[in-house]
Amino acid sequence: MTWVIGGCLVIGAFLMFLTGLGLVRMPDIFIRMHAATKSASLGVALLLLAAALFFQEAMVVTKAVVTIAFIFLTAPVAASLLGRAAYARRTPLWEHSVMDEGRDHIAIRTEARPDQVERTSQDT
Repeated sequence: MTWVIGGCLVIGAFLMFLTGLGLVRMPDIFIRMHAATKSASLGVALLLLAAALFFQEAMVVTKAVVTIAFIFLTAPVAASLLGRAAYARRTPLWEHSVMDEGRDHIAIRTEARPDQVERTSQDT
């Protein structure tokens, strides 16, 4: 059991290291989000699994399982929404990007916001 816990800790810590490295080294926000979401979710899950296996108490195991489920459910949704918001704000893609899949699916606002529209004499 000690080897399993140690393996979970080492692999989880390594994935968290890769997450940090990906956030620093990747060229644009969209690729950075991919690095942060995928490896961080699995890294945190492995670290929580190691804690649950180490303590082997019902409350600790329950909290670890619920937290892992919460992370796996919310991290992809949050990354998707952040990516859509970044794309809608016209965040530039990496210069070597081959495809622009959001072009047909994400609406980019081009009209002026109500606080940017000049009022005319007829509006008052």
